[in-house]
Amino acid sequence: MVVQSSSSLPRSRGRPREFNADKVLDQAIRVFSERGYAGASITDLTRAMRLAQGSLYKAFKDKQSLFLAALDRYRTQRTQNLRQTINNGGTGLERLHAALTFYAESAHGTTGRQGCLVVASTVELSTLDKSVADHVAAALARNEAMLADLIRQGQADGSIKIHVDAEATARMLLCLTQGMRVVGKTGRSRAQMQAVVTTALKALA
Repeated sequence: MVVQSSSSLPRSRGRPREFNADKVLDQAIRVFSERGYAGASITDLTRAMRLAQGSLYKAFKDKQSLFLAALDRYRTQRTQNLRQTINNGGTGLERLHAALTFYAESAHGTTGRQGCLVVASTVELSTLDKSVADHVAAALARNEAMLADLIRQGQADGSIKIHVDAEATARMLLCLTQGMRVVGKTGRSRAQMQAVVTTALKALA
């Protein structure tokens, strides 16, 4: 059995590693999200990923490379799921509501307590590690652009007020969605997070 799939996994010569790269990266995402980069020890990671320490280093070179591979997979999965959520049709406002609800659903219960890998990276590493900072900045810029596009769609179809500043409002909503992921680690309920979405959208309709 060989590595089945992962665009982020570096290639090397020799015998193929006998694990599913996507599955081990999913476990690394969980550990990094819960404990942060510094708090996630190699022992924590190898135990969760069910890999020997030598296998981890052979596949991912070092802890930073593993983290960046996990971050890329996390972003890819989240982006795909978010796009599926907002591409179900409706007005611009309805699609924006769906996008914000997507974040609210990630900010309560067990998922909320686990936290967000992008938020954790921003807080802990973005000022210390340029490669991580660049990844995080690009991820946030894409999210902000998506929110601005949804606002402009709503203005075009009349569901969002025309005088709303799309760029500034998108930046505000970006801050809101990332803040929801932080607050979600404290154990908030679904109703509390959904109330945040409802309140934010009242200013746009």
